[in-house]
Amino acid sequence: MAAPKKKTGLISHGIAAQNRKGRFNYTILETFEAGLVLKGPEVKSLRAGRAQITEAYAGERNGELWLFNCYIPEYQGGVLSRFDSRAPRKLLLHKKQVEKLLGAVARQGAALVPLDIHFNARGLAKLTLGLGEGRKNVDKRHAIAERDWQRDKARLIRNKGRED
Repeated sequence: MAAPKKKTGLISHGIAAQNRKGRFNYTILETFEAGLVLKGPEVKSLRAGRAQITEAYAGERNGELWLFNCYIPEYQGGVLSRFDSRAPRKLLLHKKQVEKLLGAVARQGAALVPLDIHFNARGLAKLTLGLGEGRKNVDKRHAIAERDWQRDKARLIRNKGRED
């Protein structure tokens, strides 16, 4: 029988970083899954779950899509290689997908919003990229009211059978 695996605190598959404000500030029309060009220590740092993409954005550089302002801290596990924690990182998408996204940004004024960085079943780091339109404050207030109502409704249903 094989020895049980040790818990290392690393993420083998699942979400490594999430941009929760992205779905709140933008109406996401369509999502795409893009690969990321990363160095070894960057992947190790992502697996430790220490990355932040709340202020990150995607944009064009030389006809390609890049992820800007994504914070991946240096890995503290004794690796000698150093990297810039906020360096632009290339996104890997099919050519037709890149053309579609850049066309939507140019025509409609849509935004490319990074929603999360996760590891797929093969252990590769992927970025979920959303094509979104900015929300107005009225829409944000409506979303907050709807979320509060759903929470209150769930609480009422859960407590219906109890008599206090």
